[in-house]
Amino acid sequence: MTTFTSITLEVPDTAAAEAFYKAFGLGSYVNVRASDAPTTGFRGFALSLVASQPGDVDALISAALDAGATTLKPATKSFWGYGGFVRAPDGTICKVASSKKKDTAPAAPHIDQVALLLGVADVKASKRFYVDRGLSVGKSFGGKYAEFDTPASPVTLALYPRHALAKDTGVPPEGTGSHRILLSGATTPFTDPDGFAWQPTPA
Repeated sequence: MTTFTSITLEVPDTAAAEAFYKAFGLGSYVNVRASDAPTTGFRGFALSLVASQPGDVDALISAALDAGATTLKPATKSFWGYGGFVRAPDGTICKVASSKKKDTAPAAPHIDQVALLLGVADVKASKRFYVDRGLSVGKSFGGKYAEFDTPASPVTLALYPRHALAKDTGVPPEGTGSHRILLSGATTPFTDPDGFAWQPTPA
């Protein structure tokens, strides 16, 4: 039976990455480990940070930029709310967004929810793959999006079409080599159809 308990980002410099994610407010959401595995272009995933209001989005993005992130898409209003994209120094793409368009309280760099968006070739097929391994679907919108019920993890696991995720984040969809991410919760190690590796939950 598979659950989802945590994610580990593989980075070239663990001390620098730990300092960055702590400053960004993600220190309790992700683990890091050293890796120089070759990787180029889009790595096929993004972290989605949900905030309560636009001011919180701006505060979080400012914290990320101050800690060394670069802007992929500046925060702007859209029909769905307010948000932007940054790239961490290790290359991880982060979306910071709120469904609200106006502030109702003093702004603060507070995260309400974090989701790991896996960019996959076929959402329906990947959803079936994970359901067959024990994960329960929380939300599903055909071939456009699927979200799993992951109470064992502070991070929600979700599936998104790879090309759509790349377009959303503002990067080309092409990429080769390692995803540089490891998911924990499997009973035995395995790799999913899109090359994302799983390991048993660390003791």
